[in-house]
Amino acid sequence: MFRPSRIKMTYNFDELKKRSAVANTSHNISNNLQPAPKHEKVPEASKNITDITRTHRTAYVIFFSLLLDLLAFTMILPLLPSLLEYYRKNDNQLYGYLANSIKQFQTWIGAPERFTSVLFGGALGSMFSFLQFLSSPIVGALSDYYGRKPLMLLCATGIAASYGIWAYSESFLLFVIARFVGGISKGNVSLCMAVITDVSNQQNRGKAMALVGIAFSLGFIAGPMIGAMFSRFSDKTGTLWFFAPAMFAMLLAVADILFLTVCLKETLPKEKRSNRIINSLSHAIDHISIRALFRFSAVQNLSQKDVRSLRSLGVTYFLYLFLYSGLEFTVTFLMYHKFGYTSIDQAKVFLTTGVLMALLQGSVVRRLPDRLVKTSAVFGLYLIIPAFIIVGLAESSPVLYLGMILFAISTAFVVTCMTTITSKYGDFHQKGTVLGVFRSLGALARAVGPIVASVAFWGVGARLTYIAGGLLLLWPALMLQYLKL
Repeated sequence: MFRPSRIKMTYNFDELKKRSAVANTSHNISNNLQPAPKHEKVPEASKNITDITRTHRTAYVIFFSLLLDLLAFTMILPLLPSLLEYYRKNDNQLYGYLANSIKQFQTWIGAPERFTSVLFGGALGSMFSFLQFLSSPIVGALSDYYGRKPLMLLCATGIAASYGIWAYSESFLLFVIARFVGGISKGNVSLCMAVITDVSNQQNRGKAMALVGIAFSLGFIAGPMIGAMFSRFSDKTGTLWFFAPAMFAMLLAVADILFLTVCLKETLPKEKRSNRIINSLSHAIDHISIRALFRFSAVQNLSQKDVRSLRSLGVTYFLYLFLYSGLEFTVTFLMYHKFGYTSIDQAKVFLTTGVLMALLQGSVVRRLPDRLVKTSAVFGLYLIIPAFIIVGLAESSPVLYLGMILFAISTAFVVTCMTTITSKYGDFHQKGTVLGVFRSLGALARAVGPIVASVAFWGVGARLTYIAGGLLLLWPALMLQYLKL
């Protein structure tokens, strides 16, 4: 006959008290649902959730710093066509030599002489971005060893110096030198991305990156307007008529230096930095080597799947910015030569597009859930296609504005969303390198895009240039749509 065995049970008094406490809690659910008294502390778990999703204070510091930088940077946009016309009429040295050098080819293809400034403007834009392409990875790698703040201050100082040189650039050569110094100091943008990555996580990184987009939008709203106001009240027949806007830009850059010195705290602690500077600098070679750049060779110890995803993202980003930057750069010359827009008229276009981008990035892009980031980037890539085709076909201001509005909607999504996607790859100490490579690909695209588009504008005109560029943008849109991350 089966006899149940006698089980000996022992009890721990402390354990019983814990179980009793749990039981009491479970039997008082209705009481727990009552509002907590004001003096009671918020549960630690709730605090942790809030901390995870809240945008870090440093992201707002970066936002304000970028805004100061971009206000100064974008002031020159409505001034550039007038500046180049000034040098065409008054500089018989470098500008005159270059104009004479291309005269035979210009006659052969039938390009109007007034479009020569478009060609030189494209060359300057490409030079600026090529120098940014060289400096961004080196600055990013050095910041992985020395920390973000010292390199941010170094870049800001170089930018301020470039505006000081511009203020006294009576000759075209000095203006070229000013752009050279500014371009090589422009590694601050990739550093801003790295700082935001340092202080954010997967839950709040999209919001933080959107602040960068908002800074760009606000910069493109106010900067061109400030430049246009200076242009309106300047006597362009006089020498150094651009002294006032250049000095104002330098004051903004100096304010940025002071702001970063006081408000920016180091975001890459010493224990998380690269161990040896030689390793960081050797990676910079991979950033400058075009083949290594597209292969993301500087980023080590990633899975094969992540490497393939990064490479595909890099190619897509390069193709997009190569076409986009060329058409974006020449639009000021399109407004100046085709529509006869003054600096104020151009500033109104930038104001319209900038306000729209800021509203979208502040209300939509910044709140995008992680699952919609890629979809939004693809949407923006498809939207840019009709935008540029409409701009190319435009014969009136309303049609031009329609194309530029579509352009603004697209721009609000693409770069921010693609940067957010890329920032997820790599360990903590590799984020600066990953984003440095990504930004370098963008800078390389911007180095090639303006000169190619300017040559096309100069040789075959704006209509064919914009229609062809718009159709070619279908390529990166399809690539990103079918990319598996």
